[in-house]
Amino acid sequence: MRLRHPAEWEAHEATWLGWPHNVTDWPGKFAPIPWVFGEMTRLISAGENVHIIVKSAQHEASARRVLKAAGVDFARVKFFRWPTNRGWTRDLGPMFVRTGEKQDKLAVLDYTFNAWAKYDDWKLDNAIAGKVAKKLNIQRIPVEHKDRSVVLEGGGIDLNGRGTLLTTEECFMDQKIQCRNPGFTKEDWADVFATYFGVSNVLWFNKGIAGDDTHGHVDDLCRFVNPKTVVLVREQNSSEANYHSLEENWERVADMRLEDGSKIEAVPLPMPSPLYFRGQRLPASYANFYISNGAVLAPTFNDFNDRKALGILSDLFPDRPVRGIHAVDLVWGLGTLHCLTHEQPK
Repeated sequence: MRLRHPAEWEAHEATWLGWPHNVTDWPGKFAPIPWVFGEMTRLISAGENVHIIVKSAQHEASARRVLKAAGVDFARVKFFRWPTNRGWTRDLGPMFVRTGEKQDKLAVLDYTFNAWAKYDDWKLDNAIAGKVAKKLNIQRIPVEHKDRSVVLEGGGIDLNGRGTLLTTEECFMDQKIQCRNPGFTKEDWADVFATYFGVSNVLWFNKGIAGDDTHGHVDDLCRFVNPKTVVLVREQNSSEANYHSLEENWERVADMRLEDGSKIEAVPLPMPSPLYFRGQRLPASYANFYISNGAVLAPTFNDFNDRKALGILSDLFPDRPVRGIHAVDLVWGLGTLHCLTHEQPK
C-alpha cells in the first residue's frame, strides 16, 4: 500500500475547522475569537468548502450567526456535530493521504492525539479522525509502529509532497518534556514517515520558538512554500530569547538537502516583536500561515514587521493573494491560523 501526504498548496476539496468553545484556551479573551473564525471561513470559502465541527445544535446556531454577520456563503459550509475537547484541527486531525495504484483515493491517518503530551482532556479530540473517515466513507489507516499507536500532531510536521518532511528534535525527540513516544529514535520516525506519509527524507531542526506550549512545533518555525523552497523565521535582535536557537536552525538549513539531493532554498521570514499577555510569552509567528485554494491566510500582530512578512509571502505565492488576519487575540490560545485548519485534498 503506497501512501503520499500531499503538500498544502495542492488542490483542496475542503478545509476543516473546529468551531471554538473551550474558553480555557482563551481565558478572559474568548469573545473575539469566533469573529476571527468568521473571517477565516469567509476567506477560505471563496475558494473551497469549509467543514466545521461543532459540539451541538446550539453551538452550530451560534456559529451560523457569526458566519451570517461575516457575509459567508453557506453553500460552501457544512457542519458536523461531534463533541470535542478543543478546536486545534491541525493537530487532532483529520490528516489525509493519497492511496491506490493511481493515487486517486483518499484515506485518513488515525494516529493518537494526546493534547501534546501536556493536558488530560483529549479523548474526544482523539476520536475525530475515525469519525471523519466513517462520515466520508473512506479508509481509516491506524498509524502504528512496534505494536503501538504513534502519538503525532499535524503541526509538528511540514511536507513538500515530493518526499521531504520538516520537523524538530524538541517536539518529537525530547524524552523528558512532553514526550510523545517514549524510546522513539530518529530511525523509528523515519520508518513511520516513510510508511504512512511517503517520505524518504526527514529534515530535523533543533528547537521551535519561545512561548510554544506544544514544545517545538515546526509550523511556527519553518514551512514549505513550494517543493524546493521554505520560509524560515529569523530574529534580528541578538538579545531576544529566540535569537540563538533560530540562528542554529539557520546553520542547519544551510546543510540540508531535498529528496533529490538538491539544496533547499531558505527565505528568511521576520519575527514580530515579543508579544506578552498577563506576563506570558506568546508564540507569535508569521510562519503559522495557511495555504487555501483561493488565498494564503497569514497572521498579523499589530507589528511593524506585519507588512514585511505579508510582502515576502506575497512574492512567494504569486498564484493566490495573501490575506492578513489580526491574530493578537487568537495567539493568546497559543496558536493561530495554521494550528486551527486542516486541508482535505481533492
